[in-house]
Amino acid sequence: MAAFVEPHFDAWQAGGGNLTVVDKVPPEILHMVHPHWNQFPPMNPLWHSILGFAIFMLGIVSMAGNACVMYIFSNTKGLRTPSNLLVVNLAFSDFFMMFTMGPPMVVNCYHETWYFSAFACELYAMLGSLFGCASIWTMTMIAFDRYNVIVKGLSAKPMTSNGALLRIFGIWAFALFWTLAPLFGWNRYVPEGNMTACGTDYLTQTWLSRSYIIIYAVFVYWLPLLTIIYSYTFILKAVSAHEQQMREQAKKMNVASLRSSEAQQTSAEIKLAKVALVTISLWFMAWTPYLVINFTGIFKAAPISPLMTIWGSLFAKANAVYNPIVYGISHPKYRAALYKTFPSLACQSEPEPACDAQSVASGATTATEEKA
Repeated sequence: MAAFVEPHFDAWQAGGGNLTVVDKVPPEILHMVHPHWNQFPPMNPLWHSILGFAIFMLGIVSMAGNACVMYIFSNTKGLRTPSNLLVVNLAFSDFFMMFTMGPPMVVNCYHETWYFSAFACELYAMLGSLFGCASIWTMTMIAFDRYNVIVKGLSAKPMTSNGALLRIFGIWAFALFWTLAPLFGWNRYVPEGNMTACGTDYLTQTWLSRSYIIIYAVFVYWLPLLTIIYSYTFILKAVSAHEQQMREQAKKMNVASLRSSEAQQTSAEIKLAKVALVTISLWFMAWTPYLVINFTGIFKAAPISPLMTIWGSLFAKANAVYNPIVYGISHPKYRAALYKTFPSLACQSEPEPACDAQSVASGATTATEEKA
């Protein structure tokens, strides 16, 4: 297929200038393509090959990692806690994001355009919105649950299984609302610039269309991001205050520390700061490219090329790869269960005690649940 397209690309470069990125789009979906894309030449087939290979690899790693998280958290008695239902829900959402979106995009990259029907384009974009929104708000609920457990301490009301299920139901209902809105006229789903993926229409300049992007960004980007930052900021403050109390108590007892020598090497503040920094940074990197592309389009802030639209898809899908690492492997009991169930996939040579190297946030959540 590449051999067929390459001469066309070369012809355009040589001065033909008549071919566009839209030329290979199936006729039945041409009505969905915004006229903005008619000005751009076909993308170099090398970009399609790189994107297709990247999505293929991300899909394999993501589905394997999230499948492990779902299996181990669901089948390990010590991990079947209310808070961990949110982790399972995150893995479920990320797994099906890549399961439903990865293979079609690989096929489209091979054909170097959207290969399926108009309905498939809308379905593809709808599922991307559904699973993306569900993942974002699940991560937000996980951060808020950790805030509730660590900052409020014993005064916090422990999350029950029914409470966790209610939150999960709310997440999916909320995500479904934003997913269905474009199908009923509030914005619409259209092929994106590289013509290998579909998403929301950020080029139509009506306020009905633009208002969806703006309000969607408030409730599915800014509010979750600020909630996560707020939660981890106060978690870090609470842990810092606790560490200070322990140092003062050790001083009164005339001992160097109340912790073991191994635990003294890395303070709880530093551990938690790393958890917070990684969580917020990865979240920001995953979803900000899409936000930038969408806002650039609705406000005409800068020219948007087909190549530029690739990065939104790539970074958002990469989020489904490292979520199992951030929310699964960082959990000590998960690592122990992973070693026991799939020794070849574990990140340690032998099982480590759950109390030795746990992340502060997940460890505190687990401890509080066990007391409850």
